Amino acid sequence: MGNYLIGFQEIDRSDILTVGGKGANLGELSKIEGITVPDGFCITTEAYQKIIENNQEIKTLFSQLVDVKAENRVEIAEVGRKIRDVIQNITVPTDIAIEIEDYIRSFDENEAFAVRSSATAEDLPAASFAGQQDTYLNIIGVQSVLSHISKCWASLFTDRAIIYRIQNYIDHHKVQLSVVVQKMIFPEAAGILFTADPITGNRKVLSIDAGFGLGEAMVSGLVNADNYRVQHHHIIDKKISAKKLAVYAIKSGGTVSKEIKAGQQNQQALTDEQILRLENIGRKIETHFGRPQDIEWCLANGLFYIVQSRPITTLYPIPFRPDYPGRPEADDQENHVYISVGHQQMMTDPMKPLGLSLWQLRAARPMFKAAGRLFVDVTDSLTTPTGTENLLEAMGQHDPLIKDALINIAARGFIKLLPDDRKGPALVKSTKGLSSVDILAQVGNDPALVSELIKNSEASLALLKQKIQTKSGTDLFDFIVEDIEKSKKMIFDAKHMGVIIAAMNAASWINEKMDKWLGEKNVADVLSQSVSNNITSEMGLELLDVADILRPYSEITSYLKEVKDDHFLDKLLQFDGGAIVKNAIETYLDKYGMRCAGEIDITNTRWSEKPAILIPVILSNIKNFESGAAKRKFEKGLEEALKKEKQLVDKLAQLPDAAQKIRETKEMISLLRNFAGYREYPKYGIVRRFFVYKKALLKETEKLVQAGIIQEKDTVYYLTFEELREVVLTNKIDLQLITERKEEYRLFEKLNPPRVITSDGEIITGKYKHENLPAGAIAGLAVSSGIIEGRARVLHNIEDADLEDGDILVTTFTDPSWTPLFVAIKGLVTEVGGLMTHGAVIAREYGLPAVVGVENATKLIKDGQRIRVNGSEGYIELL
Repeated sequence: MGNYLIGFQEIDRSDILTVGGKGANLGELSKIEGITVPDGFCITTEAYQKIIENNQEIKTLFSQLVDVKAENRVEIAEVGRKIRDVIQNITVPTDIAIEIEDYIRSFDENEAFAVRSSATAEDLPAASFAGQQDTYLNIIGVQSVLSHISKCWASLFTDRAIIYRIQNYIDHHKVQLSVVVQKMIFPEAAGILFTADPITGNRKVLSIDAGFGLGEAMVSGLVNADNYRVQHHHIIDKKISAKKLAVYAIKSGGTVSKEIKAGQQNQQALTDEQILRLENIGRKIETHFGRPQDIEWCLANGLFYIVQSRPITTLYPIPFRPDYPGRPEADDQENHVYISVGHQQMMTDPMKPLGLSLWQLRAARPMFKAAGRLFVDVTDSLTTPTGTENLLEAMGQHDPLIKDALINIAARGFIKLLPDDRKGPALVKSTKGLSSVDILAQVGNDPALVSELIKNSEASLALLKQKIQTKSGTDLFDFIVEDIEKSKKMIFDAKHMGVIIAAMNAASWINEKMDKWLGEKNVADVLSQSVSNNITSEMGLELLDVADILRPYSEITSYLKEVKDDHFLDKLLQFDGGAIVKNAIETYLDKYGMRCAGEIDITNTRWSEKPAILIPVILSNIKNFESGAAKRKFEKGLEEALKKEKQLVDKLAQLPDAAQKIRETKEMISLLRNFAGYREYPKYGIVRRFFVYKKALLKETEKLVQAGIIQEKDTVYYLTFEELREVVLTNKIDLQLITERKEEYRLFEKLNPPRVITSDGEIITGKYKHENLPAGAIAGLAVSSGIIEGRARVLHNIEDADLEDGDILVTTFTDPSWTPLFVAIKGLVTEVGGLMTHGAVIAREYGLPAVVGVENATKLIKDGQRIRVNGSEGYIELL
């Protein structure tokens, strides 16, 4: 049309930089056969650039936003207001105004328009930005349209828009604004259509919100909308709300709220026929854009008009694995059920591509990816009664919320059941109801077996360190793959698995029999304290010993309180005792330095790479404990375990068949104490091997830096293992891919991974079955007995640890890297976890009351709040 104005028919989705996300989508919608879009045009981003590019006042104000944080609301409001005032006071340049006037005069002089903002960072696949800029309805006359175009330009700097950009790492300078001017429709009904259920994520369920009049009444919250849910051309649910108000256009311009007649308030805004017609329109638009859509619609004179469509950005992606032969993706027309690996590994944060691909290599079962997390397809296990029973039993140990979600799926008939003789590979074998004789028969009860397994693991690691020194280039990658396959065989060795399973079965047997015979619950928790060979609990105690070595040197302690960098170890030598303290920390790092938060992701920073992570924990140990605390803590746990054993034996002596019950109980307690500690060793072994791989891969990466192929070593974290091999082979890298992966990773960080998701995209949630839950209590899973009251310390990383004696740790998840904090706390609450996850195992060994799997614990419980943790019944009370 002109330099600054483009009609919808001339626009497609490639024009985002010219007309913004909303404008590009409207142009694309106008081209879909059978979709009616009200006529209109876009004022290009070039017009916006023209009004601001030479304005020095705006440039000065822009510079004030560069370093502003999202939480600094006062400064944002002040600067934003000034920018808006400046923009609204700029007269629309004559050449732009003429183009707009010419187009508007092609309509009737009384034609009304909707004037809407369309930013280049809006309605995008990665960030919807919905509602961040302003929309003006029923605007009549050229001068009024021009005035509201200026208001739209200014709305790029509302408080909410500025904050949204800061939170999404979007540069204020780079965002441009187009303005959509669209013929106004005066509807009988309007609303929003989601082509996937926005609550459950189910891609096969379409959700429609509908109300009378303009959609503004719903958007602004003035009225509850009807909601209709449709699946496969059938209306499966209706919620008809009392619609007391509606927003209508005024002839002279603008809008007004009106009361709806009493007899009409509870009528459906759409008939059933209209609902199904709208479903067809929604599916057609979704097919065109290739992903679920959030669609704005209105109904006038029996015709549906589409006034906007944007991607739904809040849906969790459906897990997929394109490299898995025989099942390329979840769209093989069969139903599938996926469970989260992260919820079992205590790592629900997204993983970078290199870490994710390496963890896939070491997995025993094919793994599927979604938003930087891994999932396992458990469909085969759910196809038979036996497979389902085995899977539910295993998940009961790992995460009861996963178990309950799977019970929900099984009861629904989502997966077709086959006879047991046609079952696929089971995920686990049932150990339910084993006798003490059965459990002992698994591997016997020889403590030397654990020593042998540890010795073999240490020898294998030493050989790996020796051999990997001789590998470079693509030979290194081949060697790592080969070593991963060898280590997998060790992990699934019969003796190795037998020791772990025997200890778990012994704990279950003890809890079941002591409850049945003596009415005592969860006694294995106490009996598990201070067991031998628990590498993770030893890690926490040994950091107490490091604190003891540092304790006499007050000058070093003062220095460490101010440390900000990771070169502090060498600087210790300037202090009296510095060499001793340095040696103590380095000795600790030699043994445990490969650990870190989220350690299953090889790209995460290890303690050896950033020793300063441990300083707050060491200082906290000095503050909260006296010398020799590690030994006393271990001895106290051992004393309590032995005391509990004696109490049980004394009580059993009063029962019929006392001799046999005492003998079996002592055998199971002995087996538990001999083998339970080994449960933590395999993960330690895996993480150590992965750190060896990482150091070798970073040597290769350093060569890429020296050759100028990449600028920073961590660039390669955004490549998969195979992609990195190709870069090492060819000395070529796609830097645009790296940029896209980084942006993608930031999006993944915002998404909360589900425990269970189906191939329809439906997120299935589980619930706890608590009896007699106190009023106001927060339910979770009891994993370590006891009741404790104290101050809640809500932490998201251990560097923020500033603990006082008696504090209760509240966090999202705890992997082994959190264990050093366990010695300083009195109780534990996590959002993720199960009976046999690391936090639960260590909590029992340290005798800490613990409740895990508490949904939204870090939001429901405030830092500093006094709480009571009931680790026996599984709930938290806010005091």
